[in-house]
Amino acid sequence: MPFTARELFARLIKCEAGGEGDNGMKAVATSVMNRVHVPYGEYQRVCQGDLRCVIMQPRQFTCLMEAVAGAYNAQNVYNMTPDQVHYDIADWALAGNKSIAVDDSLWYYNPFSPNCATFFPVNQSGVYYNRIVQHCFYTPTQKYAQT
Repeated sequence: MPFTARELFARLIKCEAGGEGDNGMKAVATSVMNRVHVPYGEYQRVCQGDLRCVIMQPRQFTCLMEAVAGAYNAQNVYNMTPDQVHYDIADWALAGNKSIAVDDSLWYYNPFSPNCATFFPVNQSGVYYNRIVQHCFYTPTQKYAQT
């Protein structure tokens, strides 16, 4: 049986930021919901405000990949069992709440280093905004509007 959008979102929050504390999980949830609500660019064109579509869009979240670099990825949403805190943060974000620490960020990643790149993703459609725990967050550049 397919997961509801809420269940999928809670699983994604746990998988992507479960070790980042409430602020880190809220930052990731905000970034995902920003993709749902952005009124222009790729996410609007492809997903038209649909949370499930945003989460399931190919190559967006490592936690949605069952294999990474040819190896099985055991840390994926299908293997996650969310705790109440993950549902609470999903509900918080679904109710329209946002982490001001990430503003309108559409992307984030863990660089596994103390430094965040100036631009992300590789097409430079996002510019560095802030770091929350291990994740670097990026707001859209003018280039994103053309995606």
